[in-house]
Amino acid sequence: MEIKRNFDLLDRFASMPNTVGRIKLAAKENGAWREYDAPEYSKIVLNVSMGLLALGYKPGNKIATITNNRPEWNFIEMGAAQAGMVHVPIHPTLSDEDLLYIINHSEASTLIVSDAGLYKKMSKLQDQMENLQQIYTFNKVENAPHWTEITDAGEANAPGFYDEVQDIREKITEDDLLTIIYTSGTTGLPKGVMLSHKNLMSNAVSTANIQHMDYRHKALSFLPLSHVFEHMVNYQYQYLGVSIYYAESITTIARDIKDLQVDGFIAVPRLLESIYEKIVSKARSLSPAKRSIFFWALKVAQKFEPFAKQSLSYRIKHKIADKLVFSKWRDALSHNLTFIGCGGSALQPRLARLFWAAGLPVFEGYGLTETSPVLAVNYSKPGKVRIGSVGPVLENVELKIASDGEILIKSPGLMIGYYKDEQATFDVIDSEGWFHTGDIGVLEDGMYLKITDRKKEIFKMSNGKYLAPQQIENKLKESFYIQQTMVVGENQKYAAAIIIPNFQELAQWCRKKKIQFQDNAELIQMPQVLKHFQDEIKQFNKKLSQTDQVQKIILVADEWSPITGELSSSLKLKRKYIIQKYRDLVDAVYQPKVQPVRVKSRSVK
Repeated sequence: MEIKRNFDLLDRFASMPNTVGRIKLAAKENGAWREYDAPEYSKIVLNVSMGLLALGYKPGNKIATITNNRPEWNFIEMGAAQAGMVHVPIHPTLSDEDLLYIINHSEASTLIVSDAGLYKKMSKLQDQMENLQQIYTFNKVENAPHWTEITDAGEANAPGFYDEVQDIREKITEDDLLTIIYTSGTTGLPKGVMLSHKNLMSNAVSTANIQHMDYRHKALSFLPLSHVFEHMVNYQYQYLGVSIYYAESITTIARDIKDLQVDGFIAVPRLLESIYEKIVSKARSLSPAKRSIFFWALKVAQKFEPFAKQSLSYRIKHKIADKLVFSKWRDALSHNLTFIGCGGSALQPRLARLFWAAGLPVFEGYGLTETSPVLAVNYSKPGKVRIGSVGPVLENVELKIASDGEILIKSPGLMIGYYKDEQATFDVIDSEGWFHTGDIGVLEDGMYLKITDRKKEIFKMSNGKYLAPQQIENKLKESFYIQQTMVVGENQKYAAAIIIPNFQELAQWCRKKKIQFQDNAELIQMPQVLKHFQDEIKQFNKKLSQTDQVQKIILVADEWSPITGELSSSLKLKRKYIIQKYRDLVDAVYQPKVQPVRVKSRSVK
C-alpha cells in the first residue's frame, strides 16, 4: 500500500502481519526491555487521538514534547497527527531561553516531558508560556499529570470520539503539516521548519527502497528523535518492519548494541570518532608485539575499498588483520551490524575506510532539516559507495551545482517553509523553486556528491584568497592527539587553529616522556606539550596547500558540547560563539606582542 501520511503505517502493519507486522518498539523499564508490538502500538495511538480531542484540544493545535527517545514519542506524534494536530519535538539540552522561545513561537497547547527534572524546570517557566494549558510527564512523577491521562480519556470516551478521529483522519492529505522541527542553528534564534506528511514519508520510503534491512532486523535508536535524521529514519525502520529499541541513555549505547546484537543504528561522526579513540587508547596499553600488530592492521585498513575486487596479497593481509584485530571490535559491539548510517557533519574518510575494513559498514549521507533530510547517501550495493563522498543523489531529488559551487535542490522532501517567517523562506527558496542549501559541493563522476564546505563558513584572508575551514579541520582531527578543532583567520595573513587535545592520549604520551602535571590547564602550557602539537601540525601541513596550512595554534582545556554552547544540538561548530568565547586568545595569535591572560590555554607559534 502507498504511504502518504505517517499514520498510514498503522494500516501497513495490519495488512502485512507476517512481515512488517512483526515490528516492535521497545525501551527499558525496570531493567527489562518493554516491547510494544504492532497491534498494541495502533491501539495506543488511537487512544491518544481520541484522548486529545476528549480533553478539548482541536485540529491544528500544537503538541510539544521534550524527551529522550522512547516508544511513547511515536504514540504522541502519530496520535496527534490522526487528530489533525501538529507535533513540536524539542531538544532537551536547549537553554531555558530557547525552550521558552520555541514553546511560545510554536503556540504549543500542551507539553509532555520525560522526567522529574524536566517537569520541575518547565513548571517554573510555565507562567511565561502564553498558550500552554498543561504539562504532562512520560515517567511517573509525584504530583505531576501523567501522559496516560490522555490515553485514559481516549479509552473512556471512545464512543463519542472514535468516529470523529476517523473523519479527521480521512480529511488529512499528504500536504498537511505534520511537525515543526526547530533548528538549533549556529547563530540567532531557532527557526521552525514546517514539514508535511509528504516531506517525511517520501524521504522515509525513498531511503527504505535502498536499505538492506527488513522485518528480520533490529535497530538501536539513540540520536535525538527531535533531530530530523533520527526522526525520518525512525519512520524508515517502521516502513521496513525493523524493530526499534530505544537506548536507555547515552552511557548505555555500547552495552545495548552488544546485549541486543543489533543490526544497525544511526550515528554522527563525533560518536564514531569517540569509538575509534577508545579502541586506540586501549591498544596503546597492549604489549609491544600486540600493539605493533594493531597499528599494522590500521595501515592495512587504509587500503580497503568497499565492494572492490582487491589483489590476492591484500586479501590475505586483510584476512589476517580481521582475525587478529577487527574481529575483536565486532565482539565488543555486534556481530550482526551491517548498517551504520552517518550524517550531520563530515566524516573523516580515514575513519569510514577503517570501519568498513573492520566489517562495520558506515553509510555516510547528506541532507538538512529543511529537506526531511536525506538528499544523497551511500548504500550497500556495488558502485553505490564511495568513501569521501556522501553517495549518489536519491532518485526523487533534483540537484544542480550553482556557479559559485553551492548545492541547489528540488525534492518532495523540501519543507513547506519556516513557521511564521516568510522572509526567511524566500531567502532560501528562489522564484524557480530551488532550495539553496548553503553547502558547497561537487558531483564526482557525475554521480557521487562530495561536500567541500559550508558557503557561510568559507572566509577570505587578507591576501584575497578563500579558505574552507571544514576540510582543514577534518584533516587535523586525524591526529590521535586532537579531539576537536576550529580553524580561524578571516581577514588575516594566515590560518590558526583552536585545538582541544585528546587528553587521554596526551596523558599517555606524557607518561612515556615522564612529564609530570597536575591538571589539563597546566599540561597544555608545558613547553614539551606545545612543541609536540607544533610537530603534529607540521606533519599535517605537508598534506595541505600553502594557503591552507595552519601557522599558529591555540590549545584550550575546555570541552565543547551543546550544553556549554560551542556545538549545536546536531554537534556542528557554533563558530561565532567559539570565536567570541576565545576572542582574547584569537586576538593574541594575530598580535604577537599581546600575551594570552587565561591560565587554561596557551597560544603557540
